[in-house]
Amino acid sequence: MNPPGFGSSIEKPLAIKLVFYNRAPALDRADKIHRPPNHMRCLLTLVFVLGFCASTAARAAPYTPQSDDEILERLPFKASAGEGRELRQLRRALAEQPQNLERALALARRYFDLASAEGDPRYVGYAEAAIRPWSQEAEPPTEVLVMRALLRQYRHEFDAALADLSSAAKRDPGNAEIWSWRSAILMVQADYAGARAACDKLARLASALLATSCNAIIDERTGKAAQAYAELSKALAQRPDADPDLRLWIETRLAETAVQLGRDELAERHFKAGLALGITDGYILGAYADFLLDHGRPAEVVALLRDWERSDILLLRLALAEQAAKLPAAAAHIAMLKERFDASALRGDKLHQQEEARFHLYLLGDAKGALRLAAENYRLQREARDARILMEAALAAKDFRAAQPALDWMKTSGYEDPAYARLARELQAGAQ
Repeated sequence: MNPPGFGSSIEKPLAIKLVFYNRAPALDRADKIHRPPNHMRCLLTLVFVLGFCASTAARAAPYTPQSDDEILERLPFKASAGEGRELRQLRRALAEQPQNLERALALARRYFDLASAEGDPRYVGYAEAAIRPWSQEAEPPTEVLVMRALLRQYRHEFDAALADLSSAAKRDPGNAEIWSWRSAILMVQADYAGARAACDKLARLASALLATSCNAIIDERTGKAAQAYAELSKALAQRPDADPDLRLWIETRLAETAVQLGRDELAERHFKAGLALGITDGYILGAYADFLLDHGRPAEVVALLRDWERSDILLLRLALAEQAAKLPAAAAHIAMLKERFDASALRGDKLHQQEEARFHLYLLGDAKGALRLAAENYRLQREARDARILMEAALAAKDFRAAQPALDWMKTSGYEDPAYARLARELQAGAQ
């Protein structure tokens, strides 16, 4: 069975990415880190969605230090790295005034930015620790509720995150970030009406480009891919001064929408335009890698991802490409992934079940195991990529009716994608 990529199926929310991809290289390797403005942080994937931001758990059991002076780990910064200096300054500032909420939030936000950019879940734990004195209060401050929601959605605690956002919105309805995060999380749950309502709230508070972007995601998912592409490209053309991070997200979304429309050459131009911005971003790397895998170009994936072993999400794509290209490195990377997924299972983590299902199906040849994981994953999150692996696993396991939830989603949403339509036809034929 050839290992496909997931092409346009990766969901990348506009303001946050919801952390679907891990970013492996140390920060000093990149000139820029993907750090979208606060008011758009929840819609920018994943989709990876949580998606595609998506969204990993630490690989070891929690450890309690014996004293405040104990060094747990040296973070991946060189002494000269600006990002490292900034983080040390923020930690020092909070240590000097541990009851200063503003400083705690600044440190937590920075850790969350790093988790989103690096995909390293340890940063989420550090962020949670920074705001813990306030988050444990019966009525946390509004800013803490929002920060806690971001951290909870990272861990796929979507309902809890939405509850925090609802409480925060009652106090501060003019906070654009609340509505962008709410829209992104509801997209993960395939609640498109709810996501649209949040976009409407956001439109009154943000720029026209952000408002268009918010609604374009929903249009793309609900049978209006051509309209979404046209409106988003037009909105971007009218804003040549758009923030590079937002431009990166839009180029990626345009690429994925073009795939849905069957315009592969156009999709590749958008992917390359996004990469040319020079912003190190795991989401576009994963999305482009899936595009290349879907088009039988594994050697290019190997070149693209060869330095990203720390990232489970990108390592999966690297291993798929190495297997397709019959490279010796595939065996070691498959073993590495198995060890990581086994460790997650021992901890009870369910954050990467979609990726683990793909691992079982295409790297272990375990169709039944893949179907079990894909079905369980789909009960939690219902993005396009989640539907695709459920359909592929059901076909491989010849349990055609197991994919019915994904087929129902395609019918009710109106989602357009030739690859998905083909899978649906095969499932319906098999079930007859």
